[in-house]
Amino acid sequence: MSIQFTISSFVVLVPLFILALLALAIHARAGKVRYTGKQYMLMLTFVIYMLGMMHFVFFPIDVNIGIYANQTPWYANIQWVPLLTADAHSFLLNIVLFMPLGFLLPLLKPSVDSIRKMATAGLTLSLAIELLQLVIRITLGNGRSTDINDLIANTAGSLLGFIMLSLLIRLIGQNLVLPWKMPGHQSHSRIR
Repeated sequence: MSIQFTISSFVVLVPLFILALLALAIHARAGKVRYTGKQYMLMLTFVIYMLGMMHFVFFPIDVNIGIYANQTPWYANIQWVPLLTADAHSFLLNIVLFMPLGFLLPLLKPSVDSIRKMATAGLTLSLAIELLQLVIRITLGNGRSTDINDLIANTAGSLLGFIMLSLLIRLIGQNLVLPWKMPGHQSHSRIR
């Protein structure tokens, strides 16, 4: 017996987008904390960015279970050697893919106000993606490979986006408080 089909991003991401819109609408109506229109637009932008990222890192997923399944052992699909085995084109694309995270996350979450915190956030999200890609490969018989170079490039991209935001804020004004400060945070976080 063999099971083969392809899962397109449309089938998964459109329902997720609708759920995110519903969650934002419900939050706007029932939320104890009131957000401005700019803050909701920022949250919507972040949702669209995350869905776009999911489109590029997971889809399409080719499901191959049975006699046509990938016979390569799962551990052979993990790239453990950093930088020496990196594909320059993919490395640069991963940097670009994660730059918006470094730009948007500090605006949404003012506590992400340092290089160290941004590096931790970028590395954590990247590690979650790589592990999920591994799980998809093991369970569905095909998918993307897990690569240490992706972790490095993704973290670097989030840091580059954070640095760009920091420079932009410094150009606009010295010690400028983040433009869309989220309610519920007592201190005025500044990007350092």
